[in-house]
Amino acid sequence: MVHWGFIGCGDVTEKKSGPAFQKVEGSDVVAVMSRRLDKAKDYALRHGVKKWYDDPDKLIHDPEVTAVYVATPPSSHAEYAIKAMKAGKPVYVEKPLASSWLEGQEIVQVAQETHVPCFVAYYRRTLPYFLRVKKLIDEGKLGKISSVQIRFALPPSQNDFRPDTLPWRVKKEIAGGGYFYDLAPHQFDLLDFILGPISEAQGFTSNIAGLYEVEDAVSGIFRFSNGILGSGMWTFSAPENFRCDEILFVGTKATLTCSTFDFSPITLESGEKTEKFSEPKPENIQFYLIESIINFLNGKGTEPVSNCYSAIRTNWVMDKILGKL
Repeated sequence: MVHWGFIGCGDVTEKKSGPAFQKVEGSDVVAVMSRRLDKAKDYALRHGVKKWYDDPDKLIHDPEVTAVYVATPPSSHAEYAIKAMKAGKPVYVEKPLASSWLEGQEIVQVAQETHVPCFVAYYRRTLPYFLRVKKLIDEGKLGKISSVQIRFALPPSQNDFRPDTLPWRVKKEIAGGGYFYDLAPHQFDLLDFILGPISEAQGFTSNIAGLYEVEDAVSGIFRFSNGILGSGMWTFSAPENFRCDEILFVGTKATLTCSTFDFSPITLESGEKTEKFSEPKPENIQFYLIESIINFLNGKGTEPVSNCYSAIRTNWVMDKILGKL
């Protein structure tokens, strides 16, 4: 039985992840923590959790807690993940692994030294939609892949227009960068999962709208270890009526287009033939990954597909594109 303690109980824990820890057999949630004790208490009472804290160290060292879920902004991931592993408790960290590649390396080092598992919330690796994309490519439906292109655009949110309501996701000291550092990790981790590791990357950034200090436009190019070439364009100051969420795989026999967040139908095009595929997603989007982690910790099933050793590669790619390395 895995007894979880949550460090952080914000939006992501309400539906995307939190309920899964209580739905999966062999798992429960025994404690939650927030810097605001009233927030931790409110979450605990609404979700049937018997303990709440405003001190992360007390939660980590609670003898009833046997594993820790770090659901805080990236700037504190390393601190809490390292403390949990040094306490001998497996940890599940929200993505990205850390707010920089250097901080992520600290997590990896402690995981190696302690031999305590550290999993990362790149749950798209387990979703039927993306497993379908990987299957089509692995089966050779596209032929030999030559390139992959990411196109992503979002308009600013209402909170972006006011300095006093700026989201933490556009505060570099908390998020590691802007919206790119929050959303692009899913895209790069998926490409790592589907095509293999990226070995070279570089990019350019700009701040077009001037709504906050960090970048709101990013252009990147990258090369995979197997020679496949990639490029990406991200803008977070698009007009209100324009949104784009697309990954295009180009092969010698066909092309495949999918999305990262919209789950629009997967489109496979070859000559005059077009095929479309749709796949269901779970009510709690992180369910399948969390289920695999719990089963693994309970001695059942194979090792989960996302851990700190795979996740650190995504931090490296993003930091190279942003010029942080």
